[in-house]
Amino acid sequence: MPRGGRINKNKVQPDEVYKSDRIGRFINYVMLHGKKDKAKDIVYTALEKASQKVSDEPINVFEKAMAVIRPDVEVRSRRVGGANYQIPVPVPQRRGESLAMRWLIEAARNRKGKPMADNLAEELINAYNEEGDAVKKKENVHKMAEANRAFAHFKW
Repeated sequence: MPRGGRINKNKVQPDEVYKSDRIGRFINYVMLHGKKDKAKDIVYTALEKASQKVSDEPINVFEKAMAVIRPDVEVRSRRVGGANYQIPVPVPQRRGESLAMRWLIEAARNRKGKPMADNLAEELINAYNEEGDAVKKKENVHKMAEANRAFAHFKW
């Protein structure tokens, strides 16, 4: 806790095409080595390809994919009486969005043999249709939380 008061978070600039803060944050997550223009090209190309495949607006494809991937609960380790317990805790909105974005990008990067824009488009389509690696990751997190429900009373 800083003595000087609460520190304000930096506001992420909304992207230029869709005027969305979320897509602006997503572009920042895709960016490697400060190459923002390259990240924008990848994201915009992926959104266009995904929207053509599912015949919906690009922003709607992105929002639905994020809603499908976003976790509701996660497990946190807590030491109680010499033992570590995995305690299920609800995920705040912003952290849930961040996890969803990171999982989607990780799933796209793990696909090999195609350009990143194509892989990202395919993962967006899969998430839109409630399938794919990012959705599996969310389901695994939920299964872990469900399996450790008995320890929920240790919440801090």
